[in-house]
Amino acid sequence: MSALLVLALMTVCFLSFGYLGVPVPFSLMAGVFIGALLSDVSLAAIIQKVFDGVDSEALLAIPFFLLVGELMSSANVVVRIANLSVSLVGHIRGGLSQVVVVFSMFFSEMSGSTTADVAVMSRALGGPMKREGYEPAFIAAIIASASTIAALVPPSITAVVYGAVGNVSIAGLFMAGVVPGLMIGFGLMIYCYFFGPSGLRKPRAPLRQVVFAAGDAALPLMIPVILLGGILTGWFTPTEAGVVAVVWIVVVVIPALNRGHIRKIPYDFCLAGLIFSLPLITIGAANAFGWMLAYLRGASYIAEVITSLAGNDPHLIMLLMVLLFTVVGDFIEPVPTIIIFMPLVNTLTEAGDINAVHMGVVLIATLAFGLITPPYGLVLLMASKFVGVSFAKALRAALPIYLVFLGTIAFAIYFPSVVLWLPQKVLPESVGCFKSPAGTGYICPK
Repeated sequence: MSALLVLALMTVCFLSFGYLGVPVPFSLMAGVFIGALLSDVSLAAIIQKVFDGVDSEALLAIPFFLLVGELMSSANVVVRIANLSVSLVGHIRGGLSQVVVVFSMFFSEMSGSTTADVAVMSRALGGPMKREGYEPAFIAAIIASASTIAALVPPSITAVVYGAVGNVSIAGLFMAGVVPGLMIGFGLMIYCYFFGPSGLRKPRAPLRQVVFAAGDAALPLMIPVILLGGILTGWFTPTEAGVVAVVWIVVVVIPALNRGHIRKIPYDFCLAGLIFSLPLITIGAANAFGWMLAYLRGASYIAEVITSLAGNDPHLIMLLMVLLFTVVGDFIEPVPTIIIFMPLVNTLTEAGDINAVHMGVVLIATLAFGLITPPYGLVLLMASKFVGVSFAKALRAALPIYLVFLGTIAFAIYFPSVVLWLPQKVLPESVGCFKSPAGTGYICPK
């Protein structure tokens, strides 16, 4: 049987099971087993690839960042961050919708997880927004959209997976994701100001209140400072950064701000481990599916189609990859998408002479966008469930917000110098720069 026909049957099997409601990892494995039975690949080799997918030290960062989000949420420390957000932007038109965005920009730099963000924001701010008269559909749309910032800014779990699978600098992806992440954040704030509901605008907080709120939230806000500071100075790796963040919360933050929660910490550890099992099994299944895709030359076929259309034009290659990842991201979560298509990404990155970190940030932003687009739209679906509104209504409210994401992705494609400016300044070697032969400074590829 031809390789293309086997690939088609694998894909049809995966999509069919997916639409029947079978969880993604089991749908992926069903497709993999179909491919193995119709080719000369042994089932033992497939199982080996599943274990190879999860056998990565870099992936150890994920459970610790998930634990950070769980500890912050269950210990009720996030209330302090919400109060700081209210004192900063509660007086601006849009009221609590502005607070949602600013809160997400703070919390994203602690959890790195879009699902953790949407759960925390729905619980902390969904109720108050309802009581102030915001439409539930808009609440779900703005919470889901703001939560995607966590996919870009450090310590993004999506960036950890992309770097681990694609052999790309995770620290470089962290730094390069800051500009697109901030663009989405400020873009959402501008949208809420001009086009969102006016909400109940609170009186402008006096400087004394802002200072007090900042001091009240100082200990949890030290987490991103510790993470970035340690990574940039080389004191610890991104994987070790998650451990350091957990230690800071357990040893300093919780005893200082919510001592009564100490007895519940073992439960938080168990829950974080349980939550980690979900992406872990998906990573293993996606690695096996991606390996079958590469073995049957599926990545080569797609690469040939894209290069026949785009040639070696890096901008056109990236636009076509954004189109592909937008479609795929509508059906599959970011983590399995990255793992399955990484051979294709590497091939086209080399063909277009594109910086690997630049390509990574563009595709991560695209996958973040896929989290709020139909028919899957994971975080939009979660937000609509938490808020208590139908997915269709939340989707209609989110449609105008798509322009913020499309503008950010286009900017990231056509202005790589801006996206890569921060990593070039603080971690030049992470984006391919090398020390000047003269002995001073770095030389970076164009």
